[in-house]
Amino acid sequence: MRREVLRMGDARLLARAAEVPEFATVELDALLQDMRDTMAALSGAGLAAPQIGVPLRVVIFGGAGFNPRYPDAPVVPYTELVNPVLEPLGEQTEEGWEGCLSVPGLRGYVPRWRRLRYRGFTPQGEPIDREVEGFHARVVQHECDHLDGILYPMRIRDFSRFGFADVLAAGSAVRAD
Repeated sequence: MRREVLRMGDARLLARAAEVPEFATVELDALLQDMRDTMAALSGAGLAAPQIGVPLRVVIFGGAGFNPRYPDAPVVPYTELVNPVLEPLGEQTEEGWEGCLSVPGLRGYVPRWRRLRYRGFTPQGEPIDREVEGFHARVVQHECDHLDGILYPMRIRDFSRFGFADVLAAGSAVRAD
């Protein structure tokens, strides 16, 4: 079932989410189905449980093909990640454009680690351990930030590169939502 996505300003988006205590439950399966439905309906690149009002450390991201919100981005494999832990690999960061379903209509130029390792679990409790870079790393960092109450505008360094997507697109290569 598609759920309402909380928008920036809602205090629930600023709280640290709790660890998922138990895997392979009916409740976790239902949450993930709602997250899949919501992300698909809104053409999201990812979604964190706190964005739909569930304060648990669960994110989903990626997909099988073209995403109209990120037309030039490489495909990121669809992943359901529970209780993630991120570890930067090296010191290199890169800035890139981001949007967010909780910050509709806006885009910003955000610094992120270029390479990272993420670990966590599948919803069934199987371990996940991956090293990624580029857009894949950016998406994981963005979604996992939600689990710690961080929205991408909090990471922007230069607010001249933050604004409404349609206005930015009219004057540059940034694509509107």
